Amino acid sequence: MRDVVVHGVPGSPYLRTVLLVLEEKKMPYRLRRMAPTDMRSAGHLALHPFGRIPIVEHGEFALYETQAIARYFDALVPEPPLTPAALQDTARMNQLMGIADCYVFPSISAGVVFNRLVAPRFGRPCDEPVVQAALPKARVCIEVLDALLGSNAYFVGSQLTLADLQLAPHLDFFTEVPEGAALLQGTRLANWLERMRASRSMQVTRWKVLAAAA
Repeated sequence: MRDVVVHGVPGSPYLRTVLLVLEEKKMPYRLRRMAPTDMRSAGHLALHPFGRIPIVEHGEFALYETQAIARYFDALVPEPPLTPAALQDTARMNQLMGIADCYVFPSISAGVVFNRLVAPRFGRPCDEPVVQAALPKARVCIEVLDALLGSNAYFVGSQLTLADLQLAPHLDFFTEVPEGAALLQGTRLANWLERMRASRSMQVTRWKVLAAAA
């Protein structure tokens, strides 16, 4: 199989989703680590004209946008399947992936986690008004996701899907900030997240692990 090269900044939940998919599929890959200072450089924009991450190269084929990348590798390597067979289950998975992009990322990851956790690690100040403005929507995200998870082992029943792999990186970071730990305490999401964290794919894609290997 052609080489898979993944470009991204360790610590990005979107980079981690792609790595989780590759790990679950047991696909070999090379991670080309980018520094925050590489973002929107000429080299970066040549790979992604919108200046985002991650980007993958699979032989001569290059692709960006996390959902597209995840679906590509899921279709390329059939086992284990990360998309449900049933139409309504697939629709639910797609809905959850949309929730991650449209609501979880802006409120939880960009609003709270970036300011509380990421910015200080790079010597940048926390923007407290942004955190406070994001928290009400973050609370709604947790309530909605908890209800959608219900008593299931994973978000779409008993099968691990792309929805779990897209949401786990965002919520894993959220528990590391006081507001996130408080919102998740006692929810069904907390048990789901512990189950996700126990997997090998989550263990080998932790921020500390990726940074240490850089």
